[in-house]
Amino acid sequence: MAWGLAALLGLSGCAGAQAPTAAEQQAGEAPRVVLAAPASDSPAPAPAASETLPPPVVPAPAPVVVPPAARQAVVDAYEAFQKRRWADIDRLAPLAAADPVLGLYPRYWALRNRLQDRARPVPDAEVRQFLADAAGTYLDERIRADWILAATRSGDYVQALRVPAVAEPSAAVRCALLLARHQSGKRARAAEVLDVFQPNADCWDLLDQAAADHILSRKELNGLLRDTLESGKQGDADRMAGVVFDDAAMVQYAALMKNPRKWLESRGQPRAAVDFELAAIALSRLARSDDRAEAARTIQERWAGWMPKADLQWVWGQFGLVAALNVDPEAARWYRQSGFVPMTDYNHAWEVRAELRAAPIDWDRVATAIRKMSGRQADEPVWRYWYGRALAAQGNAVAARQYYESIAAEQGFYGLLAAEELGRTPALPPQPAPLDPAWTAQARANPGLRRAVALFDLGWRREAVPEWNFALRGMSDAQLRGAAEFAREQHIYDRVVNTSLLTRGVADFSQRFIAPFEGQVAAKARLIDLDPAWVYGLIRQESRFITDARSRVGASGLMQLMPATARHVARKIGMKDFKPSQVNDFDTNTILGTSYLNMVLQDLSGSELLATAGYNAGPGRPKRWRAQLQAPVEGAIFAETIPFTETRLYVKNVLSNAVYYAMLFSGQPDSLKARLGTVGPMDGTRTARP
Repeated sequence: MAWGLAALLGLSGCAGAQAPTAAEQQAGEAPRVVLAAPASDSPAPAPAASETLPPPVVPAPAPVVVPPAARQAVVDAYEAFQKRRWADIDRLAPLAAADPVLGLYPRYWALRNRLQDRARPVPDAEVRQFLADAAGTYLDERIRADWILAATRSGDYVQALRVPAVAEPSAAVRCALLLARHQSGKRARAAEVLDVFQPNADCWDLLDQAAADHILSRKELNGLLRDTLESGKQGDADRMAGVVFDDAAMVQYAALMKNPRKWLESRGQPRAAVDFELAAIALSRLARSDDRAEAARTIQERWAGWMPKADLQWVWGQFGLVAALNVDPEAARWYRQSGFVPMTDYNHAWEVRAELRAAPIDWDRVATAIRKMSGRQADEPVWRYWYGRALAAQGNAVAARQYYESIAAEQGFYGLLAAEELGRTPALPPQPAPLDPAWTAQARANPGLRRAVALFDLGWRREAVPEWNFALRGMSDAQLRGAAEFAREQHIYDRVVNTSLLTRGVADFSQRFIAPFEGQVAAKARLIDLDPAWVYGLIRQESRFITDARSRVGASGLMQLMPATARHVARKIGMKDFKPSQVNDFDTNTILGTSYLNMVLQDLSGSELLATAGYNAGPGRPKRWRAQLQAPVEGAIFAETIPFTETRLYVKNVLSNAVYYAMLFSGQPDSLKARLGTVGPMDGTRTARP
């Protein structure tokens, strides 16, 4: 059975490649674009000027006195907010106002609820008062965004356009502003609508109006529907179909989505444009059938002569995508029938991955698949690396070296691989000069950071993280490093890493690859002969060293253990009297986590690559992906072609993290290629591991 696309799609771009000309569409050809490569002697980025500025003089901040009753009112209001008891929040807000740090939050929760209620008038006067009281804070920004949405939804487009600009507007706010501008007389352009659209309520309002006013062409609407269908989100696809099709066509759409094979068997040769589009969608749905090969024969025997070439090529691109996500060796063959039809970034990426998994690899086809991408997508480090590899395989060593040079300074998976292709000994970047304590003192005095710490102390991470990130806006490198040190003092380790990652001119690996808990993790790893650098690399990706981290699927603690996994490992290692409530305990979590990682490693032939994938996706899946290989592949190819987006990114991050931790711990070079190794075919043996 084919795996569901909805489970396999994830972090993916939605913009398509540039469309070929009409002549190219008819011929199924497009120019062979040579990607630009920078000169090999491009200078490294200069250090940010802010690092050379004198440290600030920071007066000792005045002590902040928080009345206990006011803070308790904030806590009680938060509980009421969680339970949607709005009358209680209104009662508690005046009491909470005496809290000089968090006192605005109850008013914010109450006001935001009123702004989101479409049945009530927009409380403009109350919003203006709140903005005056919250000026310059994160809540000021949030309420302005909500005010824009509420004003647009109520039809007060003039007011929506008068709201002071939001620095980083969400897709919903961008859609609302474009709709307000359009309805105020400045007609939106198709490119603007396509650029901002995301499937949310406010963007649907924009799209409905754009369709009614004929801003988008039939081809553009069809393209939106095809891209939405590809995402596997059925509700969004049905909603989009309602924009694209009239009532009669919607009846046909519903029938083909229910049973595309039956619907196609009942149809003759398409005549009208809408019939061709419905047929193309139905044919693409056959890719999800249990027998794609038989479905493909049906297309070739009956439909190939009826369908326009570009539509048929799009269908084969969908066959290629579904096959690639099922690690089907036939994926490359179907992709090769897709020509140069425009596809989503997500689909273009999978065409390259399908070629990388083909046996033997046709490097010319790998290069051609990358040249089909938009310039923006092809410039990503991942595709620069593989394009360089393709050039090298074709004998163009000079051009390949240019591509490797262009990304070798990148601190990540493909930067490390590119440096090794250049023959460089892996090494850490120079550690920047010690940070003057005045920068950390400045961070301690920052009201936004202090407010975020107060929220972290209450355990309100959902509120604390955006407060912290808002306070970082516009900071220099020195200020960011100071904020990261402040987070270290507070033991908020995820903010240490994420804040330090924002610096532009320096890379402080003592922050970016923090190793807290004074070697206790390493000690537990060594007890069972695990590489401490690998374990730290995994924890950095799993939880960013948050001991009470909890994922959306219920995994807990530093090493993000699922309850069933924790119980299974506790039994296996003889941990007496284990209780699920202990899973966030540091010692318990690290003992169970390292033990489970070791079990998975032994199950998967001692491969860190396969074990990392198994830790994230379950140990049975790497076995199935490996069983589909036609020949041995280098570890980098196996990692890049993992069909789960989350797991693919996870594996690349964990293993590159491990390389950096190994060099930090030992002071010696470490090779990512050696860690990745080679993965050969094997039977997809079942595993008893959860």
